[in-house]
Amino acid sequence: MKKVGIIGGAGFIGSHITKRFLENGFEVKVSTTDISKQEKYEHLMGLDFSDHLYISELNVEDKTQLKEFVKDCDIVIHGGTPFQLDVQDAQKELFDPTIKGTENFLEVINETPTIDKVVLIASVAAWNTNFPMPAGGKSSTDTFNENDTPFMSTESHPYAQAKFIANQTVNDFIKKHPNLDYEITSVSPVGVFGKSLSKREDSTSTGLQYLIKNNLAPNPFVQMLYDEDVEMAIVDVKDVAEGVYKAATISGLHGKNYLLSSESYPVSDISLMLNGKPPKHQPKIIYQNQLAERQLGLPFQSVKSTLNEYSN
Repeated sequence: MKKVGIIGGAGFIGSHITKRFLENGFEVKVSTTDISKQEKYEHLMGLDFSDHLYISELNVEDKTQLKEFVKDCDIVIHGGTPFQLDVQDAQKELFDPTIKGTENFLEVINETPTIDKVVLIASVAAWNTNFPMPAGGKSSTDTFNENDTPFMSTESHPYAQAKFIANQTVNDFIKKHPNLDYEITSVSPVGVFGKSLSKREDSTSTGLQYLIKNNLAPNPFVQMLYDEDVEMAIVDVKDVAEGVYKAATISGLHGKNYLLSSESYPVSDISLMLNGKPPKHQPKIIYQNQLAERQLGLPFQSVKSTLNEYSN
């Protein structure tokens, strides 16, 4: 039985990834930052084949803990970086755990002989830190794909900057180590929406859906979404989980970073659909998904079905 370690495997996206690997006969090790907080991961215990599930405490900034976590894994998925919009101390809350955590992770992986495959869950911010606004020099309707030059602005949200730098760290590592005996593949989802597997209310992704559904704006970032009626690209959380699973189990994808995206709608339409009403506009495909469709064999669900599932 192959073993996969999933850093962040109890989170909004991570839980769906955990479910996918358990259903496919893997032994699954999931990290949690504090094992005493059972409410963070107890929903995983109700999944099918959860007798093949193990929970381990892990701080990604602690190399000793990281070595222990990955030591007997065939595949490692890293989705354990914080996603938050309200930030008091960007360095401590976002930059350190995201960038230092990625550096530590790559160093430890490189010393672990059992590993065949690594998948990093990056972000659309690895390509455009302005998301959901267009990249510099582009208009709101210009398309974006993996051949475009990645765009970063120091005026972007700290979360986006941290994810961009972490992705550059991965790219630099791959360039400096041309003869690795394992593969590293990244996936970069746009706005991840859909139904959570847990009843936790502290997920930024499910929280954002709740805010847009109810037209609430607790911070300037969310208020900007309404004021600009931003065209937001969305992908279903289950499609992201499937993309990660495929990236982990298909060989020959070393060094690739796939955009995972379905359709784009203005935020006003997203709010309508979350409330069971039809959108006023036709969907656009702004962030291109053909590479993931072709090389990962991914069909992407419509945004309408994703939002309908969340609301129900």
